[in-house]
Amino acid sequence: MSRTSVKFSVYRLTTLALLIASLQTSRLLFSFLPNVQPVTVLLILITLTFGLIDGLIVAAGTILVSNLVLGMGPWTFAQIGAYTVIVLLTYIADHLMIGKTVRYLFWLLFSGCTGLLYGLLISILQAPILGLSFSGLIGYWIAGLWFDGYHAAGNIGFFIILYPTVTPIFLKVSDKLNSSKQRNH
Repeated sequence: MSRTSVKFSVYRLTTLALLIASLQTSRLLFSFLPNVQPVTVLLILITLTFGLIDGLIVAAGTILVSNLVLGMGPWTFAQIGAYTVIVLLTYIADHLMIGKTVRYLFWLLFSGCTGLLYGLLISILQAPILGLSFSGLIGYWIAGLWFDGYHAAGNIGFFIILYPTVTPIFLKVSDKLNSSKQRNH
């Protein structure tokens, strides 16, 4: 998949703003379900299509903008940190992937695993803020495993729906970003 450079054209900034708005809206639309929302899967697909920098920008922007509505607090830093790790792991896994024949199955399972990973990362990142000891952290994480399971199952469902429908759109936009970048040079 194509990647954009670090240069920020008006078209690229507009694209990033629209992606943030779309993910923020999807997060709000599904906020009535505990931990079931398409944000994680969309961030994976954005990172695969647009690259690491854009994935990180959209991840942080989505959390900041949606938390203006859902509530801002110390958990905002944990959410940005957790999504940063997921975006970085997506980028690394994509670059380490050799065979493309099992690509869909890999990313499907990866999406599910990130639902569990997100909950673990949130627990680890919030432990110092909450003043939790190691045993307190373990208890806090175990108490949230049901919600992490919902997140994982939701990610698998959203990946099945979004991968074939959204990826072609993201690829077209990414190609347009790359062609406009080449015309400006």
